[in-house]
Amino acid sequence: MTATTGHPGTADTWRGYRIPAPSFAHLSRLSDDTGLFEHARHATVRREHGYCTDDVARGLVVTSRQPQPTSEVLRLTERYLAFLTHAQDADGAFRNRLGHDRRWSDEPGLGDWWGRALWGLGTAAARSPAEWIRKEALVAFDRGATRRSPAPHAMAFAGLGAAEVLRRHPAHIAAAALLADAAATIGAPGTDPQWPWPQPRLTYTNAALAEVVIAASQLPHGGPPLDDGLRMLTWLHDVQLLAGHLSVVPAGGWGPGAERQRHDQQSIEVAAFADACATAARVTGDPAWQTGVRQAIGWFLGDNDLGTPMWSPATGGGYDGLTPQGPNLNQGAESTLALIATLQHARRLP
Repeated sequence: MTATTGHPGTADTWRGYRIPAPSFAHLSRLSDDTGLFEHARHATVRREHGYCTDDVARGLVVTSRQPQPTSEVLRLTERYLAFLTHAQDADGAFRNRLGHDRRWSDEPGLGDWWGRALWGLGTAAARSPAEWIRKEALVAFDRGATRRSPAPHAMAFAGLGAAEVLRRHPAHIAAAALLADAAATIGAPGTDPQWPWPQPRLTYTNAALAEVVIAASQLPHGGPPLDDGLRMLTWLHDVQLLAGHLSVVPAGGWGPGAERQRHDQQSIEVAAFADACATAARVTGDPAWQTGVRQAIGWFLGDNDLGTPMWSPATGGGYDGLTPQGPNLNQGAESTLALIATLQHARRLP
């Protein structure tokens, strides 16, 4: 990785910013007894937009990853798990859109929401402190893990769930096959040092693709070389570093030869980068990767292109994007979950 500049500080600070513990207050505000509402105007829930499996699955990831969860966080885990099992059909596919009237507006499919559902289920199966949640999540994961999507991102998210299952159940055959297939769908990095990315463009949650390749390299059979994933993540880190802070590829994406735009940067891009760097640190044992985690945390706290916080300490919600005029002050589920996921890594920093 490229060395950072400035004064890092301790595990409790980053370049002068105090790192807070993740708050679940706004996530609870966005949730009801059915699931997790997708959108908010500022901190107020917009019920008319309903729920989506994508966000509920990400909710299950962060609640399951929380050590010593409170009773409220456990209740959220139960609701999100129930939502995902309701969204799943008998063949392992998932519906994505549920209205506030509790009616599905789509048919079961294998899009990103299928992959994220398996990510959430795999994380719950591996990390939840409640045995019954682990067992039920594994049943639903096993059903979904029989399917495959042609989309690299959907397979990447599913691969993250498979990697979680393998951390608790190393001999899980279906999870190992899914993780290997996810890495194969993503592909190997190219030979061009200016564009080693296996895809023709950087689009969204890019670091998740590198993370899956890194995770799959630990498979005893059929995994890619570890250097493939590390090379992808190193390049992604370097092209997203500006004056020592993280400046992620915006929502419009970026391709070779094109002018790099700086806005609108999305919180999910930052969270994916934090997750990938944390996985690289764990797999390699190299603490240098923790710098990427700290840079992701710093982005939320104000160490970004505009030097502005990307979350609300008053509500615990994450802002929906970094625009040329400053933060989009809406605090929807996606950005709030990205904030929580990123801050969860702080407790593991040396």
